[in-house]
Amino acid sequence: MSLIEASKANLPNLRQLFVNARTELEESTYSRTAFYNIVLFMSSVAVFSLVAQRVNKAGS
Repeated sequence: MSLIEASKANLPNLRQLFVNARTELEESTYSRTAFYNIVLFMSSVAVFSLVAQRVNKAGS
């Protein structure tokens, strides 16, 4: 067994610890919030990209 495998075997699954520490309602709230945050982030990237394309077209 390599050193990396040995260290992985000794570490607890942090995601599972957090899931076990929350109720189903809290977990779904966190998941919903994370989903909305990623959608907002992707939307803002798309908007900035479109604005940059239009500014680049107008400058050419």
